Amino acid sequence: MSEVLKEGQAALKSSSSVPVPVLVAGTAIIATRLLGVALQAHELGLDEVLRFVHRSAQAWDSTLIFIASQLLFFFELRCAIAVMRGRNLGRWGFGLSQLAVVFYLFIASMGWVYPELFSVSGENGQQILHLLISQKLPDLLVLLLLFVPASSRDFFRQR
Repeated sequence: MSEVLKEGQAALKSSSSVPVPVLVAGTAIIATRLLGVALQAHELGLDEVLRFVHRSAQAWDSTLIFIASQLLFFFELRCAIAVMRGRNLGRWGFGLSQLAVVFYLFIASMGWVYPELFSVSGENGQQILHLLISQKLPDLLVLLLLFVPASSRDFFRQR
């Protein structure tokens, strides 16, 4: 029985050594994603959400983009959990997912990809880029929390 208690205390000590920026970043990823889904569902209402899913299933290209967006959502949540557990792959995975999102949003907003299921409306490339950066600012701040502070870098280097 004492072995179980020692293992539990060792796990508690290792989880309490997680730096604050890493905990804040992981929590922020989870909170922003779940809050975003809740706010979108509240804004649209149940009928409009069902219509959106139905419209997304009408053509193969929009269905694939819709499924990819759902997979990306769950991948980001998994990266957040990995970040809070101290896995370096989690922060790199989240960074690469944000790079892919910005790339897709930019090319979809410019009209280079059809369907433009997820896009930002703007008149020219510079305005679209400015709107994209302003929309992705919270994620950029989370990435800064994961990569810039020395405590975060040391934490991931030790693991």
